[in-house]
Amino acid sequence: MMLRVVKFAAVFVAVVVSAGAAVAADQVDRRQPNIVFMLSDDQAWNGLSVAMARDTAAGQGFHTPHLERLASQGMRFSNAYAPAPVCSPTRISLQAGMTPARLHWTKAAPREQGQRLLEPANIRDIPAELTTIGEILQQAGYVTAHYGKWHIGGGGPGSHGYDEHDGDTGNEHAYQFTDPNPVDIFGMAERTANFMQRAIAAGRPFFVQLSWNALHAAHNARKATLAKYGAEGDTVDKRIATQAITEDLDEGVGRVLAAIDQLGIADRTYVIYMSDNGGGSGKRSGLSGGKGSVWEGGIRVPLIVRGPGVAAGSWCDVPVVGYDFYPTFCSWAGIPPDRLPANLDGGRIDHLLANGGRGQVQRWRDELLFHFPHYQSEGGPQTAIRVGDIKLIRFYEAGTDRLFNLAADRGEQMDLLAQQPAVAAALRRRLEEHLQAVNAQMPAANPAFDPSGPAPEARKGKRQREQQGGGMKTKPPRSEKGEGKRKRADRASVTPGAAS
Repeated sequence: MMLRVVKFAAVFVAVVVSAGAAVAADQVDRRQPNIVFMLSDDQAWNGLSVAMARDTAAGQGFHTPHLERLASQGMRFSNAYAPAPVCSPTRISLQAGMTPARLHWTKAAPREQGQRLLEPANIRDIPAELTTIGEILQQAGYVTAHYGKWHIGGGGPGSHGYDEHDGDTGNEHAYQFTDPNPVDIFGMAERTANFMQRAIAAGRPFFVQLSWNALHAAHNARKATLAKYGAEGDTVDKRIATQAITEDLDEGVGRVLAAIDQLGIADRTYVIYMSDNGGGSGKRSGLSGGKGSVWEGGIRVPLIVRGPGVAAGSWCDVPVVGYDFYPTFCSWAGIPPDRLPANLDGGRIDHLLANGGRGQVQRWRDELLFHFPHYQSEGGPQTAIRVGDIKLIRFYEAGTDRLFNLAADRGEQMDLLAQQPAVAAALRRRLEEHLQAVNAQMPAANPAFDPSGPAPEARKGKRQREQQGGGMKTKPPRSEKGEGKRKRADRASVTPGAAS
């Protein structure tokens, strides 16, 4: 694909204009750390060669030495969650610091038809009135960049607090990049290195989010990497392609880490790596379910954090979730709590990082809620709530619940509902109260449903069949079915401080 190339000035302009406020460079707090946030796509909890819990092994068949290094230098989180079991709800949640349930954006794909229940409608563009993490950090003097997959519309990153960006990109963007730059992994790493260098030259703290397109278009991995895992011919086994693109992604991560080292800023730069949703991997991961479900395999994700004050090789077992990063980043930036937007669902985790993983996260409600009132996986519309180690899943079509103790049963194999009905009832009440408090959208009975038609399990779409395995052609599809092809603005990279 031919890209528009923009020449940049050697340094940033002295003033960043954001949300009507001007922040002079000489007013910036030099103690503010840099933040590099990396978000992989559809990567399973065990989808890297780094164990994500003390009692588990690293993912089999994966080779991610740079992520191994990152883990050895920082903290791993064994109970980390994506805000949603699918892509774009997680992405808007990360930008807003709020749950997808509150934001009324709980699914990436269009609503399904002909089911027993009617799925609620989603918003399809990030609202202009939201104060994104990019915008609030701009106001605190940061220069900001977003590279890779945006997938939440609203005019793209440039309209929501990012000085440099790749435009209003979606899934289809990934398929355009092949060997030697698979799904733009190395292009993103290079743009990030250049951005960091210019920020340092200007004496500015920076925030950059790399929303890697990988693991989408896994068949676009470099030919040499595919061959390393045994790929032959025009049809590549899905697992082989996933292993190959994972290694290519790890090299991209390594290039960013190398740039940080070369620039001499590792001691004042936080690096965060996580996935946008669970990838599921059945028995190999010890987790149940996968993408599109609120079982652990759909929402539990790898999370590694390295940075100032984070003990090397440390662990945190406290449950955390992606929208906790909004108030955490603000804390690092020195933004007073009274300047944060109202209705944030996330809680700060900086004290966990500074205290060897010990402590608790203070949120407006104690529980974690994962609301997915849609059809995309077995069981149909569902919501999960986690309080401490206890988790309840509500299935709306069947009107049933499942209850698990995750400390003893991470794989959710032992339903405790019959044994602990009072506990289940208490969690059910908390789930309902939480949904009401955020005015969550709910599924409703479908008056046109034909019970004589095929059962829901027989109506699984192409996405579900592909998730269950099988080979894939090396020729990429035009766009990912189910999530749609979002219109993409021309690729845009602008000098921070300029209109974008």
